Amino acid sequence: MMGARDLQAVLWDMDGTLINSEPFWLIAERALMLRFNHQWTDADQALCIGGPLPKVGAYMSSLSKGAASAEYFETELVRMVAEQFATGLDFTPGARELIYAIAEADIPMALVSASPRLLVDSAIALLPAGTFITSVSNQDVRVSKPDPESYLLAAERLNVDIENSLVIEDSKTGIDSGLASGAVVLGIPHIITYPPTSRLHLRKDLLGLSILDIRDIFSHESQEEHDATRI
Repeated sequence: MMGARDLQAVLWDMDGTLINSEPFWLIAERALMLRFNHQWTDADQALCIGGPLPKVGAYMSSLSKGAASAEYFETELVRMVAEQFATGLDFTPGARELIYAIAEADIPMALVSASPRLLVDSAIALLPAGTFITSVSNQDVRVSKPDPESYLLAAERLNVDIENSLVIEDSKTGIDSGLASGAVVLGIPHIITYPPTSRLHLRKDLLGLSILDIRDIFSHESQEEHDATRI
């Protein structure tokens, strides 16, 4: 008789999950849209949080009534956020400690982002070499989040089953991507609300989470699935 599955990998989102970079995006979005006499609102931010960039660029272009292209907004946003990255980055509460606990347990990790490679590499540089076995940026896939391709590619590169992986995400875009991939998802939603499911576990933040907690979150879902097959 088969038991609950073993956790094979942890796949981290970057913006707002690993590093506290969402304020950088918000600052850039507000400043950029002011050039076009638009006051960036909380509703605008909620719609665009988590990207992907083409969606945000197209949205901003529509708000500017076509005064600039979607590609212009994408390029400017990345440039403005990269300038802020260069001034320093902070981890989200509890993220660094959880990273180290997972690494100590010898569970492979990947960083999976809808941001460009330039920004992804800046975040990776905050941690010891080899912390993430691989990383996926929006330039590594044909379709970025909320499509599951990014997470499926990360699992393929780690040579693990996506169903045996835990995704950690904060945005609706990212949570949708993780769930669509078939992974179990630990969500720490910002701004948005999201109903929990058998494969989605929600927390306010990552503070105080241990490797035992991470294994419990994953095994709770896999055991539920196993029990369901016996009914």
